[in-house]
Amino acid sequence: MRVLIVEDEIRLADTLGEIMHTQKYAYDIVYDGEDGLSYAESDIYDIIILDIMLPKMDGFEVVKSLRKIKINTPVLLLTARDEVLDKVKGLDFGADDYLTKPFSVEELLARVRALSRRQSEIFIDELKFSDIVLNLSNYTLNCGKKSVHLGYKEFEILRLLMSNSSQVVPKEDILTKVWGYDSDAEDNNVEVYISFLRKKLQFLNSAVNIATIRKIGYHLEEAT
Repeated sequence: MRVLIVEDEIRLADTLGEIMHTQKYAYDIVYDGEDGLSYAESDIYDIIILDIMLPKMDGFEVVKSLRKIKINTPVLLLTARDEVLDKVKGLDFGADDYLTKPFSVEELLARVRALSRRQSEIFIDELKFSDIVLNLSNYTLNCGKKSVHLGYKEFEILRLLMSNSSQVVPKEDILTKVWGYDSDAEDNNVEVYISFLRKKLQFLNSAVNIATIRKIGYHLEEAT
């Protein structure tokens, strides 16, 4: 799971990051509303933890802007004020839950897990293309009676390709959505994992191939 943390109090933001790390969640941290909106617009996150009182753009405007452009990532609002009007306003703008500061680690994680479960109930359990089926709950790729387990990055890359099977997925999109904004990963990292996926497709005797569009990216195609 990948979490976006938008919090201007640096110590609290770093603490939230450490909490996510203990749960083995990938995460990114930004410190103002404009950066929060920019990162969230990538639509790569499973959960957004969003403070209300932020510089440049407050949390209400961030979540309102996200819902306006159809980004439906679950949002957990953090507020220092235990006022009903603030909570109602946030929920009306499209937030999914709220948490009043100070809060316990246990309650934070419980709310994150609840939002994650709610989100997973919305999505389909598998993706299909030609003769392959990607199981989204257990990271397995199936073809006929054969199956193979995928590593995290293999899974995320193939999920991205299968979700956009009618178009070419640029390398830059793969780097951003799988490795994250602040990663030092380069094009050759993507190429290595594409090679892994091709070998697993061959192992499955699948008719599917990952085609390279030079200097652009990749797309799925069915062998004729």
